[in-house]
Amino acid sequence: MTVDVLAIGAHPDDVDLGVGGTLLQLAAQGYKTGILDLTQGELSSRGTVDERRIEAQNAADLLNVSIRENAELPDGGVDNTPEQRLKVIPFIRKLKPKILLIHRASDRHPDHRAAAELCRDANFFAGVSSIKTDSDPHRADQVYNYNPYSDDETPPQLVMDISPHFEQKMQALVAYHSQLHNPHYEGPKTLISSPEFWDGISKRSAYWGNRIKADYGEPLYCEGPIGITSFTELGKR
Repeated sequence: MTVDVLAIGAHPDDVDLGVGGTLLQLAAQGYKTGILDLTQGELSSRGTVDERRIEAQNAADLLNVSIRENAELPDGGVDNTPEQRLKVIPFIRKLKPKILLIHRASDRHPDHRAAAELCRDANFFAGVSSIKTDSDPHRADQVYNYNPYSDDETPPQLVMDISPHFEQKMQALVAYHSQLHNPHYEGPKTLISSPEFWDGISKRSAYWGNRIKADYGEPLYCEGPIGITSFTELGKR
């Protein structure tokens, strides 16, 4: 199976929080989408690896992605090393995405920062033919960055209008009953399990939507300029 767009997150739920609406929007437009989780989230304060695996697959079904994989890198130990790049490269080559959605290097979470550099470099080396894997060399042409918490004050280059799919994104996030706000789940209190964080998902999405005259939006970042041949390519907004 190959995909048009591959979103990569350090932990199960990172992609869903950061670009779940974007994946739904793209799937509705006929793009094949996929998710690669780098770790199993085994260091999480709440939930077991088995729980998180089930939650991630349930969420993937609601996000209409074609495939969800896990590289099984160490949670809390994601690093841009040759060894870890060789764990990520096979997924890029096998799935052959045209577009990658990855973490931002400025993210506050250490695994997220490392994942940004790891995925950027893995994508480069995935196109190097002297590195041998079961699949042929492939490199995604476009790479965009996201922040799962959308708390970055840096103005994004792009905001995806996710208004038609926002409610379905929220339904997918409900699948993470061990991680996000769930008054019926017994476990340590964490930032993302707080009701304030849950309410903030809607508020942040509404804020970015308002910036593009839409109901809800998700910010995306990119390195370098975006080439165009016509202003109509920038959309009606």
